[in-house]
Amino acid sequence: METDFNTIALIGKPDHQGANQTLVDLYHYLVRLGLKVVIERRVGEQLRLEQAELLEMVELGERADLAIVVGGDGNMLGAARVLARFDVAVVGVNRGNLGFLTDLSPDSFEQPLERLLAGDYQAEHRFLLEAQVHRHGQLKASNTAMNEAVLHPGKIAHMIEFEVYINGHFMYSQRADGMIVATPTGSTAYSLSAGGPILTPNLNAITLVPMFPHTLSCRPIVIDADAQVKLVVAPTNKTEQMLVSCDGHVSLAVQPGDEIHIYKSPYKLKLLHPRGHNYFEVLRSKLGWGSKLF
Repeated sequence: METDFNTIALIGKPDHQGANQTLVDLYHYLVRLGLKVVIERRVGEQLRLEQAELLEMVELGERADLAIVVGGDGNMLGAARVLARFDVAVVGVNRGNLGFLTDLSPDSFEQPLERLLAGDYQAEHRFLLEAQVHRHGQLKASNTAMNEAVLHPGKIAHMIEFEVYINGHFMYSQRADGMIVATPTGSTAYSLSAGGPILTPNLNAITLVPMFPHTLSCRPIVIDADAQVKLVVAPTNKTEQMLVSCDGHVSLAVQPGDEIHIYKSPYKLKLLHPRGHNYFEVLRSKLGWGSKLF
């Protein structure tokens, strides 16, 4: 078939029988359409497709025009942190739970996928966050997050003290279990569970959500996504084990006195949806909101 996506990458959910079967089905379907297909090595080794070309994630980013991620939002987040650096469009097949980022059904992906390959789709760009840990003026660790960067203690229900600065201006000090800094994409994830607001994906904004703050007047706040957020961990904190978690997958070690710098990444994920995709319909479906009464 004629398509702008000449090389398709398949990315999956390792050790998941249902996701693996969907990947096999996708592989054979795309090959029948005459398309070049490459598979992420870690999951590809479980599929036993003798003719398939297996590549590392970075190699997929360099080679593919479109990546199809089979799994839940967690798999999409992991792929996004790598693929956002490359000009690769991404679409998801839901084999997880809620699946805010994965649109296609594993049981009926053929028709919507064929229309998408033919150019009948909606595209949007989702920005990521960069999180850095600085110690004594030196960069110690960094990573990217599509959903959120979270400062928290290494053990449960342990209060820590830190200060929050926006564009270098002091906003407030906190005694809390931590702080969630979330993108619009992440506003329906951990941030939502902590009482944060839902941000529509087109907003150039991030939300700061204190986790169980000691002062009850401390509420979530939405700020410009181009602002620079700095969290300064009090040197008097008694806990030595603190972390900054990026999307719940990557953890950066934090010590008392460290600074965490969080800002918008220069990279964006190009996310594709079938034509007719409606964000509010997704919210109603995934969050169980009431249907129209009239």
